[in-house]
Order: sequence, then C-alpha cells, then structure tokens
Amino acid sequence: MTTSAGPLQQRAEVLSLKRVGAYHHLTLVAPGVAERFRPGQFAALAVGGPESALLLRRSFSIYRVRDSGTYGGTVEIIFAVTGKGTAWLADLVPHDVVDVVAPLGRPFALPKEAVSCALVAGGYGSAPMFALSGRLLDRGCAVHMVLGASTESRLFGALEARRSAQSVIVTTEDGSVGIKGRVTEVLPEVLERTGSAVVYACGPMGMLAAVAQVAETHGAWSQCAVEEAMACGVGVCMTCVLPVIGEDGRTRMVRSCVEGPVFRGDRVRWSDVGTVPEGTLGAPSGGWPQ
Repeated sequence: MTTSAGPLQQRAEVLSLKRVGAYHHLTLVAPGVAERFRPGQFAALAVGGPESALLLRRSFSIYRVRDSGTYGGTVEIIFAVTGKGTAWLADLVPHDVVDVVAPLGRPFALPKEAVSCALVAGGYGSAPMFALSGRLLDRGCAVHMVLGASTESRLFGALEARRSAQSVIVTTEDGSVGIKGRVTEVLPEVLERTGSAVVYACGPMGMLAAVAQVAETHGAWSQCAVEEAMACGVGVCMTCVLPVIGEDGRTRMVRSCVEGPVFRGDRVRWSDVGTVPEGTLGAPSGGWPQ
C-alpha cells in the first residue's frame, strides 16, 4: 500500500464506542487516515467539546484503520479512563463529532529480511501490535507475542493475538489468567526459543526499560513505543521530551511525538527519563539546577 505524506486534521464522526474489559474501543469515521498510516503511529484527539476548558489534546496509539466501507475510512483506538479528558471520550455516542489529527509520529521500522520477531505489550499497549503483526507476516517474518497486564480485565487482544502470531504467551501479575508474573520474566525464554532478532514493545515506561535490557542481553534489536504524555502531538509544546542517545553518542532531549513515539530501546536513557541528564547537548555545564 502506498503511504501518503503528512497527517490529516478532520472532524471525525463517532461510529461506535464499546467496552472491552477495563478499556474502551472507539471507532471514528476518518477518511484518508488509513492510506497514510503505518503501525506505531498515533492519533491526537481534542476532548471536552468546543466550549470546554480542556485545551490539550489526548494522544492514543492507533489500533486499526480501514480505508473503505459503508461509512468511509475509519480509525480505531483503545483507551482507559484516567482523567477528565478520557472520561469525556467514554461518554461519546454514535454521530458525536471529535476533532482528530492522525496519523502522527514515527512508526515501527520493519526488518529488511524475513526474521523472527517478538512483540511485547503491557495492558492496552497491545493495541498497535496487531497492525504491526500483519505487516511483519506480509514480509515473511515469524511473529511471537507476549502480552501482560496486572489482571485479566486489563489485558487487551489475547484472543486476537492467537490469530496474529505463531505463538502467544499471556502473563498477569495476579495470576488471574496465563502465567503469573510479568512479561519480562518470560521474555528471555521466548527469545531463546524463537531466536527473535527484533523485539517490538509498547506499554508502561518501566516495562519498556526492562524489555530493552532483556533484548540487549540476548543480542536482539529493540524498538519501543513510549507512553510519554503528549500535549500537542505535533512537536510544539515540548512536554513529551526524553533523553535519547544519538548516532554521534551525544544525548539530546527529543520529542516523543515527532522523533518518536518509537525509539531504539538501547538509545533511550531509561533511568534518566523525566530529567535533563548532565552532559545533554544544550544543557548548562553541571546540568540544570534542581
């Protein structure tokens, strides 16, 4: 499929909104997005309505796109209610209108050769993994998924994963379904068994840091879609910056929404996220004052 350049901004009509465990599955009529979309990109939604004091958009990984159908092209997202903005989204009904900018951000890079890949996700971080799995399978790659959550209701897509991968392992921290524990506890065995050369991950920052470390230990290349808060989604506000090591070995504060949300796992300074580390390009000598 040919990918057109640039995101679209449009007033998208709600087609459906369904509960899926602890999450909400929102489908919006947004023609043109599917032709531009690549797995790992996200959508930025205006929340609260035209009279709202909620000025900042909310950003969500794109779960699925469709380029045709009765209602035209659609874009689907999965979200959890975590504040006033997402609570407003959860109250939408069919035919409501949401201002959407999509697709945004840097997508997952696909292997040039047919290699074995491990896709690791926590909670609704699994949402972007299904489009990615489809692209990898089209390239002849073997796909192995590891999905985890704190409890069964916070898993997303376990059944769909079994249709999208050669093998699937599910973990929950409370043992309510699958293996009791975390994804990083089973990932070493998965990498050894499958010989995966690439690890793709999406989920909480702590999980991404651990996955990147496991991948590096096993000689695999990792790509992590970060979950930094993105206020504008287009690189203007600088609220989503994090420290990343560049090709020249220098650390820079880069924008998750533009240079990301997908980064090489071995380039993110995970333990320094939320700070401007000493030595960062552009930072004053001795670092920023605390």
